[in-house]
Amino acid sequence: MQITPLRIEGAWRVDPVQHADERGVFLEWFKGGAFTEAVGHAFDLRQANASVSAAGVVRGVHFTDVPPSQAKYVTCPAGAVLDVIVDLRVGSATFGQWESVLLDSTTRAAVYISEGLGHAFMALEDGSTVVYLCSTAYNPTGEHGVNPLDPELAIAWPAASPAGAPLTPRLSPKDAAAPSLADALGRGVLPSYAEVLEFRAGLRSPGNGH
Repeated sequence: MQITPLRIEGAWRVDPVQHADERGVFLEWFKGGAFTEAVGHAFDLRQANASVSAAGVVRGVHFTDVPPSQAKYVTCPAGAVLDVIVDLRVGSATFGQWESVLLDSTTRAAVYISEGLGHAFMALEDGSTVVYLCSTAYNPTGEHGVNPLDPELAIAWPAASPAGAPLTPRLSPKDAAAPSLADALGRGVLPSYAEVLEFRAGLRSPGNGH
């Protein structure tokens, strides 16, 4: 397993070793020891989610209050999605920037998105399945969003699938009504980079139970 930091601090790409033969494929898509070595603390699993999406569906950009926020370990066992990490941490050197990773059933890559970062994805095929390991349970009062079509973010959502079929972004009413990055900043709901770093330092401390 190879775990590689992405350009946005606090996000990693995970590439598993796949063992294939005439029967199929076996892989380890999460390894606690390798994760802890790369990230600096253990992953405290509190909830596991799955979503199945039609082609063109966009989910996100979602983020949660810090503390405790919600870190996510995300992979796509069926279909394909463009997974997008957005830096929403006020004071970060990459604030307002985004980075994407193709998650699909060929590479079977995963991404780890630490606390304070925004997360979104677009399904590139019908039936695209995304599974998430989450560090905290869902907390509706602490959940927020930024509009994934915000021109200021300028996320380059694909206009076509890998097979060439046209794609049009399809959003839930909640995501379509989410504020722009500028509006979210003005409302004071975005996390600060200093708070995020302080919280993550606590995860690495000897007395945190990990």
